[in-house]
Amino acid sequence: MKNILSIVIATLIIIIATNNTINAQGCVAIKGSGATCMLAHPQSTNKAGWQFSTSERYYKSFRHFSGTEENKDRLIQGTEVINHTFITDLALTRIFNDRWSMTVDAPVISNARSSLYEHGLVNGAYIKKERHSTHSFGLGDVRVAVYRWLLDPAKYVKGNIQLGLGIKLPTGDYNYQDYWYNVGPNGTKELRTVDQSIQLGDGGTGLTVEANTFYNFTHNFSVYGNFYYLANPREQNGVRTYRETLSPALANEAIMSVPDQYMARGGFNYMFNHIKGLSVAAGARIEGIPVHDLIGGSGDFRRPGYIWSIEPSVNYGFKNVNFFASVPVAIVRNRLQSVTDKENSAKSGKFVRGDAAFADYSINVGAAFKF
Repeated sequence: MKNILSIVIATLIIIIATNNTINAQGCVAIKGSGATCMLAHPQSTNKAGWQFSTSERYYKSFRHFSGTEENKDRLIQGTEVINHTFITDLALTRIFNDRWSMTVDAPVISNARSSLYEHGLVNGAYIKKERHSTHSFGLGDVRVAVYRWLLDPAKYVKGNIQLGLGIKLPTGDYNYQDYWYNVGPNGTKELRTVDQSIQLGDGGTGLTVEANTFYNFTHNFSVYGNFYYLANPREQNGVRTYRETLSPALANEAIMSVPDQYMARGGFNYMFNHIKGLSVAAGARIEGIPVHDLIGGSGDFRRPGYIWSIEPSVNYGFKNVNFFASVPVAIVRNRLQSVTDKENSAKSGKFVRGDAAFADYSINVGAAFKF
C-alpha cells in the first residue's frame, strides 16, 4: 500500500440561530446526517469486507450575522440564541471489491437551545423576558449510499475519482416537542414544536450525490476534494413553527420548509515518513443551505446561509484501525435572504433579512475499524 488518504467529511454543519429585522428567530444550517465518510486510497480497500466508523461532533452556535456582518449587539444585550449540538454518527460500510462499496449511516443527535424570544414574546411584545431552554434527543435521518471508483485502481495509482449516489430517509423526528414558557394563558408554559434548528430530521426523502477525489504528487504528499449535495424535493413538512405568534408579519413562515443542503471541501494531505500511519491535512470547506432547491418549491420557513472554514485535521492508522480528528474554523459566515424574507421585503417596502448565529468552530473526532 503506497499511500492512504483518509479524510473526514462532516456532512454538514452548523446550527444557526437567527433574528430578522422584525423579531428574533432560530435557524438551521445543516443536519448531522452522514457526519463522517472515510475516503481511503483504493489500494487500502481492494479486498471485500466490512468497515464500521463512529464519530463525535460538537459545536456551539451563538454569534449572530446578517449577511456577512456580525450583529455584536446581540451578545452585548444578552439576546443571542445559543444552540449546543452533539452528534454521534454511526456508519457501516460493505466493501464489495476494489471499486464498489455501500454505506448505511445513522446519526444520533442531542440538542439544547437557549433563547429569550421563544419564552414570552407574543405579537412582538414580551410578557416576560426570561431565558429558557428546549431540548431534543434521538435518531436523525438515516442515509444509504452506493459508491464506485471511476478509474481502475490497479492502473490509476496516483489519482482517482469516486462517485456516490444515495437516499436520505425521513427517520428523524421532525415534529419534536418541548415546553415554551410564558406563552399560554396567564403566562403559562405550553408543549410546542421545538425550533427547526434542533429538530432531529427534516421530514423529507432526499437524494444525495457525492464526489470524492485525490491525486498523489509523491508517495507522501496528496491533494483531495469532496463534494456532497442533498436534494429534498418536498417543499414543506406540515409542521408548525409558531412564528406567526411572534408577529403577524411572519405569517408566511408558519410552516417548516424542507431545504436542500450542500458541502464542498478541498486541500492537501501529508503523510509522515518517520511515523508510520500518521498524516495531517489542511484545506478549506464551504457548507450551507441554498435559497432555492434544485427540485420542488423553496417557500415556507427556512434559513439559508453558508460558512467558509479553514479545516486542519490529523489521521493515524495502524493495522485495521484508523483514528481521525478535525476542527473546522469559520472565516466567513453569511446569512442569505430567504424566499419568505423577499416576500416580506416586497410587502413592507423595506429590505428584510434574518440574522443567524453561527458557531466559531466545530470539533470532530472518530475512529474506523475494518473487519
